[in-house]
Amino acid sequence: MSRKAAENPPEQAPARPKHRKPDARSSRTRNRLGMAFLELIHERPIEDVTVQDVLDRASVGRSTFYLHFRDKNDLLLSQLERFGEHMSTWLIVNQEKSLRVAPVAEMFAHVEQQRKLYCILRDAGRLNDFFDLAQEYFARGIEQRLIDSSRLSKLSKLELAARANALAGSLLSLLRWWMDRIEKEPAAAMDEMFHRMVWNGLR
Repeated sequence: MSRKAAENPPEQAPARPKHRKPDARSSRTRNRLGMAFLELIHERPIEDVTVQDVLDRASVGRSTFYLHFRDKNDLLLSQLERFGEHMSTWLIVNQEKSLRVAPVAEMFAHVEQQRKLYCILRDAGRLNDFFDLAQEYFARGIEQRLIDSSRLSKLSKLELAARANALAGSLLSLLRWWMDRIEKEPAAAMDEMFHRMVWNGLR
């Protein structure tokens, strides 16, 4: 098997998110590897980037890389996972006192700023990896925000979880639709639109 084939295994569905809590040094190493990989895929197709390329860019040893990641696919998924976890818990972490269930304006604005990366993932057929991971994170975040709102206290846990999952799916579909449009409504307007749909649909 060639080196390139070994470092580019067949695509697999993303694994369920894992809650990693590395120490500070480990986090710095993971961040350095992640940033190196993102830089490289802005310069060349994902399939052409090898683990050795990442190691050279990040100045990290091969054994250190494999302490943290199985391969470059695992490295990419870890970066998508970090973003999904960060955005899905943004309102909770910041203790926002509002009826928003997700930071739509902030997320849409950030994704638009990173449009080139969005297009890279889309063109490489990896955008679904992000949406699959984000679905789980946003479902949990939205469910917690619905609970905190106290407006749905009569719902069973099952129905609350089902609604949260449906809203997470709607949010990600809305994001994909918005990003694929040539003329985009402001991110703040999309936030208002999404939350009108949330609360009108939950009455």
